[in-house]
Amino acid sequence: MATANLSAYDFNAVPDGSPFTIHLVVSQWNNEITKALCDGAVTTLEQQGVKSSNIKIWEVPGSFELIYGSKKAQSSNPDAVIAIGSVIKGETMHFDFVCQAVSQGIKDLNVLSDVPVVFCVLTDDTYQQAKDRSGGKHGNKGTEAAVAALQLSKLRAAQ
Repeated sequence: MATANLSAYDFNAVPDGSPFTIHLVVSQWNNEITKALCDGAVTTLEQQGVKSSNIKIWEVPGSFELIYGSKKAQSSNPDAVIAIGSVIKGETMHFDFVCQAVSQGIKDLNVLSDVPVVFCVLTDDTYQQAKDRSGGKHGNKGTEAAVAALQLSKLRAAQ
């Protein structure tokens, strides 16, 4: 379990975002959490030089739909896609099925396409754990996903 804010990063060690276009596919389910993750990602992208006009947000109903939304986002050929969702464990096995499917689906998109998809899907046991990772005591995983998207965009451009 993380015990510190892991979202701190060296601004100068992250690639300049000015040449890149980044798309974010955001689940509407657990909206307070996914909005905070999206805000963290957008803020970081803009701080790293990505023009606001080069950031596009696609909304999907839930985390399961992130796969299709990310596939559609890839088809417009951005430099990277960030899939943002939050699945919180409940009383049924639904949590396990959704987490497994989304993980495998995002993996498959990365194998099948040249446009990287960054996995920014929280899979927490409690709502408080999700809050702690979307701007709380453990930082904002949206920030971390944005840094990863910039690193992958630079790698993709180096081909």
